[in-house]
Amino acid sequence: MTEETAKILVVDDEEDVTELVAYHMEANGWLVETLTEPARILEVSRRFSPDLIVLDVMMPGVDGLQLCRMFKADPLTRDVPIILLTARAEEEDRVQGFETGADDYVCKPFSPRELTLRVRRLLRRREKPGEEEDGRVLEVGSVRLDEGRHEVRVNGERVDLTATEFRLLRLLMERRGRVQTREQLLVNVWNYDEDMETRTVDTHVRRLRDKLGTAAELIETIRGVWYRMSGGG
Repeated sequence: MTEETAKILVVDDEEDVTELVAYHMEANGWLVETLTEPARILEVSRRFSPDLIVLDVMMPGVDGLQLCRMFKADPLTRDVPIILLTARAEEEDRVQGFETGADDYVCKPFSPRELTLRVRRLLRRREKPGEEEDGRVLEVGSVRLDEGRHEVRVNGERVDLTATEFRLLRLLMERRGRVQTREQLLVNVWNYDEDMETRTVDTHVRRLRDKLGTAAELIETIRGVWYRMSGGG
């Protein structure tokens, strides 16, 4: 997949929304499949093999958050970026969305131009692992991160991370011993230089620690404000 040949799956029970999103995605040269029957998402995704999914949260008979969680739990689809599209704009709703593994969250009513930019940003990120075949191997304590294989192991056991969790861990390992503010992490991991809840960082750090298990203590919280990867002894 390259950014220019990407396939986008748009799932929303409102046909006018899928048509609007599809129009702007296709204007960028992307191949788009729209779906207004969320119950068919597994069938369609297997056939279409999307490179990115724009997924509504509130749909009759199905919860977009559950669908997102399902995709992120499947090794075959966990690296497919998902943008949640929803009218639920409260901070707690956004945090919940990121906790399911979503890569971005756009509130309705939305700007098609902004959505397009967010899609482009995520597609560019997804291209990077394929460009890192000769990437570095980073080791801190019992954690080993292989950029070329896009693989993380703790005490020799493989740990399955989402693309965002992988980038977060890589940055902390690259800058081990140096404190990072939430804002710095938002800019360098999420590529955001705009307003975005810093709780997004806290949520991903918590999930990353859970997955690292015995190595979780390597990621330190400093005075409740900053994060740092310790030297690992």
